[in-house]
Amino acid sequence: MRFNHFFLGVLFMIIMPTVLNAQSIKGIVLDENGQALPYANVVDKVTSTGVTTDGNGNFEIKVKGFPVTLIAKYVGFQNKSIEVTSDGAAITFKLSPNNSLDEVVVTGNRSKVRSVLNSAVPIDKLYAEDLKSSGQVTFDKMLAYKIPSFNSSSQAVSDATAHFDPADLRGLGPSRTLVLVNGKRKNQSALVYINDTPGKGEVGTDMKSIPFSAIERVEVLRDGASSQYGSDAIAGVVNIILKKQTNFTEVNLTSGVTSEGDGFNFGADLNSGFKIADKGFVNFNISYLDQNKTNRAGRPGRDGLFEVEANDPTWGDWLSRNPDLGMNIGQPDSKMGAFVVNAEYPLSDKTTLYAFGDINIRKGTSFALYRAPYWVSDPNNLLHEAGTTYNGFQPTFNTDVFDNLGSIGIKSNILGFNADFSLTAGSNKVDYIVGNTLNVSLGANSPIEFEVGGYTFSQLVGNADFSRTFDKVTFGFGTELRKERYEARAGQPESYAGGGAQSFPGIQPSNALNEDRNNFGIYTTLDYDMTEAFLIGGSLRYEKYSDFGDNFSWKVNSRYKLNDDVAIRASYSTGFRAPALHQIYLSNIQTLVSGGTISNQGTFNNVDPAVRGLGVPQLHAEKSQNLSSGVTFRSGANFSASVDFYNIKVKDRVLFSGEVGFDGDDNTTNPVERVLLDNDITSMKFFINAVNTITNGVDVVLNYKNLEIGTGKLGLSLASTFAKTKIDGQIATPSILKANGYDIFNRKEQGRILSARPNTKVLLGANYDLNKTTFIFNNTYFGEVSWQHATDVSKDQTFAGKVITDLGVAYKFTSTLSANVMVNNLFNVYPDQLDPKGDVATDLGGRFKYPWEVNQFGYSGTTFTAGVNFKF
Repeated sequence: MRFNHFFLGVLFMIIMPTVLNAQSIKGIVLDENGQALPYANVVDKVTSTGVTTDGNGNFEIKVKGFPVTLIAKYVGFQNKSIEVTSDGAAITFKLSPNNSLDEVVVTGNRSKVRSVLNSAVPIDKLYAEDLKSSGQVTFDKMLAYKIPSFNSSSQAVSDATAHFDPADLRGLGPSRTLVLVNGKRKNQSALVYINDTPGKGEVGTDMKSIPFSAIERVEVLRDGASSQYGSDAIAGVVNIILKKQTNFTEVNLTSGVTSEGDGFNFGADLNSGFKIADKGFVNFNISYLDQNKTNRAGRPGRDGLFEVEANDPTWGDWLSRNPDLGMNIGQPDSKMGAFVVNAEYPLSDKTTLYAFGDINIRKGTSFALYRAPYWVSDPNNLLHEAGTTYNGFQPTFNTDVFDNLGSIGIKSNILGFNADFSLTAGSNKVDYIVGNTLNVSLGANSPIEFEVGGYTFSQLVGNADFSRTFDKVTFGFGTELRKERYEARAGQPESYAGGGAQSFPGIQPSNALNEDRNNFGIYTTLDYDMTEAFLIGGSLRYEKYSDFGDNFSWKVNSRYKLNDDVAIRASYSTGFRAPALHQIYLSNIQTLVSGGTISNQGTFNNVDPAVRGLGVPQLHAEKSQNLSSGVTFRSGANFSASVDFYNIKVKDRVLFSGEVGFDGDDNTTNPVERVLLDNDITSMKFFINAVNTITNGVDVVLNYKNLEIGTGKLGLSLASTFAKTKIDGQIATPSILKANGYDIFNRKEQGRILSARPNTKVLLGANYDLNKTTFIFNNTYFGEVSWQHATDVSKDQTFAGKVITDLGVAYKFTSTLSANVMVNNLFNVYPDQLDPKGDVATDLGGRFKYPWEVNQFGYSGTTFTAGVNFKF
């Protein structure tokens, strides 16, 4: 007992002087417009102890004595320090938005963080508020309206592609953009885009799987980075950084509808967090989005695809009642729910445990070509009641997507090196159900809904990364082990029996598979700051794949500051992209429009003896060379600019061949026709390394902020990209196919990689802050795109460039409550209409009013959205 009293006495004498000597400092944290910043952090620079501002931006912090330096921090704003020399009046922090070239980025250099200005390669940095100001409702579309060289637009009547929307950088296809989450490799989707859309034959990442409300910022590296990050980074890298805040709970509610009264959407997001023992944190995000379909089908009055005239004595009445031929063409119905978590906990001063992950569940319904009554009959009254008029049916294509990612790791210091060990697992699973349809072959026994199978892609990645700075030299190295698996699941027997379910015959047992491969990579990086102005660096990487071999890639880059405001930079790199497991092993039979008629088409995988017998070689890695150079400029604290030129050469691109079918001569000695007859299909496709491309372009980014106009401040931004891709040399057609007169990649297919996306895109944005109100104005110019006919140049069509104008207003009622309204596509701009020029396959007999095989910005027209944000 006496010992306890003695111990308490000693403890009292130690603590009390500190408590009695503690000084109190009060203050407030504001933005540059004088608006309070609730739940900002204010910390003592020396002791790192801190407090959080209340809902009105006020704080009170205890310090040991004076002088003391306090630092105010808030996400999306630049940190600010104030030295306090004595106890007195309250202090005021005014924070400026963090959108200058001096912002620190972590992407593009695996050893040392640098600012946008100091980086040797071009990097864009966007915060959640930047994404939100686009007025779009999904992350991929937000990026498309904020990053000129990033493309993504809704697809229609394209099976599962309508639910994933191919996205890419610099027009190089979805396969050549690497996506990271917190610097760790995100798994690709299970889908191969095999329909006639941009990105056909490619495999991309499911960009819809991370809700924007969970994102703190996005860093987009516009430069080849295979030697740093491995396969897929030929066009660049998108690094998604998850939120870490724990100071408050934020709720976002949004809703919108098109001017046509369709496409209604509703979204709800909750982001919150908590601290762990005042050292670590857990941030979590819950999101829900419900988006209804739109319909912008053509109204031809006749069916050119089936040569049924408007006054046809049998079907004229049906055509008059169905001027759109029964079609539904537009964005699909979809529902999405997501949960994201991001956590860290320091085990010691040198060691930190971290973990993050997400689960995304999406269900969607898109539509296939309407089966008019003169196309498919229903003699057994499966889809209409007996005694009623049969009007045909439109099959639905339903997707059930499950995407998940989980990563756990530990950061520490080992022998002076910053070490990061991590294990990341991710998968994307999609199951298909075709509804409101039938299998004619089964007659009265046919179901009207079919489980037609599905696909899963998964990966397990282990990383060990080390870096250390020695005076002016920063050295890094690491290794990566990756296991990938691709699975195709067969549908129910009724879905593929006979002719199969209308619109999508199920995946047959012969097409089901479960394949995997292993990959080992090792890399090293070196940066040398020869002087404060001159940086030179490089990286080397070796990769070995268990299924096709190895690759060696490298990069050199440099940056030179002419003065504090102007810098020039350049880089040269080699890169590679491993053919996806999907591209190696995918096989199926699909109902498509081929040669102006409806037919079954077969996709043969790369290991099938049938295609190997036709001389198609084993797939191997694409190789690339990436050269870029640019200049960055800053004038004061408010104006910044960058101009970057690039040249990207890709050799042996993996492409999805065009249709290889009957030549019309009934020549059964033709080896291709023997394959078609043996498989009861009219045409076939396959994957092959067969084309080289060269892409030249320039990116220009200008920003001006804090321009005082009246009592408010104006911010202006201009970002643009100008690019052109061309095919270098001849298409590598296997000799057997060439000898029999086949063109495996005709003009139509070539057009998908040359002109299906806008080669020019310009974004002009303006934000005007006036007291509690922010006015948002965006003009986005989408350059022209061109559709090429397979054989007849005279039937090509170019769709002119268009300007999409967005206008919005946001208002802060209090420091914790705000609202916004937005009108996207204010002037209801649509792409040019299709001109079939006598080819019914161009618009499928008038069913499509707007281009679908090439794409600029979709065709939903004007959309009105409104939202409310609440913090507590």
